[in-house]
Amino acid sequence: MDDYSPFLCLFFVNNQKKVLQVRQEQLDTVIPLINRRRSILKNPNLELNVAPFSYIDFLLDLKVDGCDSVPTDPEFITLCSELINGGTDTTSIAIEWAMARIIDNPNIQDKLYKDIVSMVGDHPVDDPDLEKMPYLQAFIKELLRKHPSMYFSMTHTVVEAAKLGGYDVPPDANLELFLSMIVEDERLWSKPLEFNPERFISGEETTDITGSAGIRMILFGAGWGRGYARAWRWG
Repeated sequence: MDDYSPFLCLFFVNNQKKVLQVRQEQLDTVIPLINRRRSILKNPNLELNVAPFSYIDFLLDLKVDGCDSVPTDPEFITLCSELINGGTDTTSIAIEWAMARIIDNPNIQDKLYKDIVSMVGDHPVDDPDLEKMPYLQAFIKELLRKHPSMYFSMTHTVVEAAKLGGYDVPPDANLELFLSMIVEDERLWSKPLEFNPERFISGEETTDITGSAGIRMILFGAGWGRGYARAWRWG
């Protein structure tokens, strides 16, 4: 909370000490691994059974515009943590909400089961099969609409003065959007507080998660430069 409201930092002194301790343990654990990868890149014969390329290789060659030096080891670790957390936490949160909704409404579970069985039968579900399951796609869209993996958007920095909602936003200001306000807006959605996958099947509700046809929900960012390419599957 003190990241959003610095004046609250006095109330989180003990938490900050614990966080700094965990951070130090993270540095002590990961930095030797980074140094080991550096050694392997310099001498490929050092270890034969290693991956030919890894994410850390990209970071070691990373050049930041306007900066003469490469990122420091702590910055490397932060970037790695963001990648891991962004790929695991968001997925686990979505799965937990999906299971909760299925348990809460057995009728949804029955429809999902029939949708899957009617399309694939007994064989395992493969990626091409997903396009043939309209109710599954509607369920995922409604799940991500009602329960976004992040309630605040990723922080963006304003590069030039702009107006947003009638407010003047100065350059270099950090901007974060409260995503739930969009998906719970009755001007954009009918009965937005209800969990209703059928809204995407009946044709009454449509959504473009890429943001190119108007923003009604922001799941993985909007416009050019958004991440998580697999989100295109549900667009």
